[in-house]
Amino acid sequence: MTDPQLPPTTPHGSVPPIPSPPSPYGTPPSQAAPSYQNPPSYQTPPGAYAAPVGGYAAPAGGYQAPAPAQPRSAVLGIVAFVLSVIAAVVAPIIAGIAGYQIGFQLPTVTQYIDPATSDLSFLSPVRDQVLIGEIGFWAGTLGGIAAIVLGIMAIVKRAGRVWGVVALILAVLGPVIFFVVLGVTLGAGAGAGAVSFYGA
Repeated sequence: MTDPQLPPTTPHGSVPPIPSPPSPYGTPPSQAAPSYQNPPSYQTPPGAYAAPVGGYAAPAGGYQAPAPAQPRSAVLGIVAFVLSVIAAVVAPIIAGIAGYQIGFQLPTVTQYIDPATSDLSFLSPVRDQVLIGEIGFWAGTLGGIAAIVLGIMAIVKRAGRVWGVVALILAVLGPVIFFVVLGVTLGAGAGAGAVSFYGA
């Protein structure tokens, strides 16, 4: 008697193979998948605009990253500083030397001054010292003006900016220093001359 749960056997006692279920897509699973071919390449229609093969070049004048700023030379600021030293140091020294000599000799010529006139001929004995003082004044004036102009340019262009700032300050203070030194040395020279003239 055979068991109804067991599959039927062949006369030789082996189990027959179980048939595979049909594929839902209609293709048996044992059959190889069909090979796909590349689609045909796209052809440019006649009369169309052809783009360059390597792509488009960057437009002329387009935005580009700014180049790093090159350090500027400080020559402009240094020149302004040198001119300001002439205006604020050298010119007052010249004025001081001339002023002291003028003041020292004034007591000997003041007795010839006529108060009714504004004649400066009494300065003729010290005309050389007056000329030296005028040279110092004009050298300081021209040096100060040039120092102010070049100092401003150095500050704006960042070409020796610190030198330009110092030059600007010295050039502005130059006239004040000049006249203060001239007045002090004139008084000191006049005092020394009076002691020498009247004390003799």
